[in-house]
Amino acid sequence: MKKLVFFTAFLFILVSQGFSQQVISSSSGSNNPFLGQYSNEVKINFANLLALGSFEGGYERFLSESHSLDFQLLINDRFGFNAENDGKKFKTNSVQTGLNFYFGKGTSGRFYIYPFVKIRFGELEESTAPGAVSTTDLTSFILGAGAGYKWEVSNHFAFGPYLSLGREFSEIAANRFTAIELNGGFSLGYRF
Repeated sequence: MKKLVFFTAFLFILVSQGFSQQVISSSSGSNNPFLGQYSNEVKINFANLLALGSFEGGYERFLSESHSLDFQLLINDRFGFNAENDGKKFKTNSVQTGLNFYFGKGTSGRFYIYPFVKIRFGELEESTAPGAVSTTDLTSFILGAGAGYKWEVSNHFAFGPYLSLGREFSEIAANRFTAIELNGGFSLGYRF
């Protein structure tokens, strides 16, 4: 419960700071005439949606040319890239927040790194025998970091790959899988 209170307070502070400043997009200082000055981006990880059936939607609020706040909602969140086969069914959802740091002066895109905090809620159901189901609680607090590249090809669209590593702080989830979780994907974003 303490972790949830601290996470909520942290999220509230980040959001209030983010909306109280004038902001610009991640490459507004570039020489690319196609790039606009937008301060918001909504995005979806379409690679995991197609491959795993896991919905990952997000919102990014640019605080300056070099950093932004990132909020994500993950529905049917899998532990890493685990598939639902052999009688496994993930009933987990997550919320994640992070801070993206952009590097370079690219005219069509830039590299970024990001630390993040994630909270996963839910459980894993597995068929252990005909008619028998075993349940594992996957509720956990996760700290991690990632990196990616984002191409900004028009006034409104940005896309690119990313990869992250997270540390599970749930003994039950770490015993069932591992304490280190790999995640990644390919996001498509719309800026406004």
